[in-house]
Amino acid sequence: MPRPSRPTPFTDDLALVLGGGGARGAYQAGLLRQIARRYPHLRVPILVGVSAGAVNTIHLASHRGSFDESTEALVRLWLSLSPEQVYRVDARSLLNNVIRSGYGLMAGDPGERERARGMVDTKPLREFLERTLERDADGALPGIRHNLERGTLDAVALSATSYTSGHSITWVEGRRPTLWERPQRRSEVARLGVDHVMASAALPIFFPAEQVGHQWYGDGGIRLTAPLSPALHLGASRIITISTRSAGSRSAPVPTEPADYPPPAQVLGTLYNSVFLDVIDQDVVRVNMINRLVERIAPEKREGMRLIDILVLRPSVDLGMLAREYEPRLPRVFRFLTRGLGTRKSTSPDILSLVMFQEDFLRRVIALGEEDAERHHQRIASFIEGPTAFAER
Repeated sequence: MPRPSRPTPFTDDLALVLGGGGARGAYQAGLLRQIARRYPHLRVPILVGVSAGAVNTIHLASHRGSFDESTEALVRLWLSLSPEQVYRVDARSLLNNVIRSGYGLMAGDPGERERARGMVDTKPLREFLERTLERDADGALPGIRHNLERGTLDAVALSATSYTSGHSITWVEGRRPTLWERPQRRSEVARLGVDHVMASAALPIFFPAEQVGHQWYGDGGIRLTAPLSPALHLGASRIITISTRSAGSRSAPVPTEPADYPPPAQVLGTLYNSVFLDVIDQDVVRVNMINRLVERIAPEKREGMRLIDILVLRPSVDLGMLAREYEPRLPRVFRFLTRGLGTRKSTSPDILSLVMFQEDFLRRVIALGEEDAERHHQRIASFIEGPTAFAER
């Protein structure tokens, strides 16, 4: 028997911020579906995404149904994925990219034809998104405009990193979007489409850069040091953000014996965590520090500054360690290449969890998101329905 839904609360200042993590984005889909089962008509007027979170964000922003219908469709989208629909997994394509990368290092100045643009070819992902998302003649997503006009959405924002200028760019589509410019980061008005999603999710080294306009872009997490800032600029006072890094992985024990030299997979995993996962925790700390300062100022003297309430949700299980269980079922050649990076010798194969787009792993991660949402339903209900503390609880 389905659980009766709660009344739909007033949420005009609510934002959902979804960060990166590659295949870990399936966790966000599962958690949101469980929230939607209790709040099927929840209105989230501000949607912000980066990297894998951009895929989830653009789906929610362009879906024409209610919150529960859009999250249900989002889960179906993830479950319909496979490695073959994200990147080319045939031996010829993978080995060709590896050879071209090696040739580029040895040749010093390879020509355009010989230069590899990424370890894998993500043309299948583009084709998958183009089949899945409703698009108009110029490539924009009419579902976003529909939701803006009917009032269920105020603004949606996707971030990417310009390899051309080195800046963090946030593309915004909204009813009356507020634009901003800060050192090394700025916003632009755009009719969002698949190009913007592909650019935001272009995982460096693994995925090739994407061209939007006259510039080349990579993953939005590279230069976005304040991932909550787009939501704040767009008017949010309450933010739900879903991290794909578990609390346990943030407090790993210090080894008591000398460790082996770290394999490349360990180094890459640490690098990607610092770029895509750690910054959200740092930004939450920064915003909560500002909250405490603002609280000490009389409301009439705050000059537009406001208190920001943040709810951080994260996996109860280390998704990197979970990926190790599913590694033997990766496509054979891709498995050979990842093992060459030392994923089997890494203490936490986080890099695997970013590229493991196979159904069994995605299904498990989605289920974990649902379980964690149910486990924390009191926190979620308290946040959505009423005032909460200004700290991650």
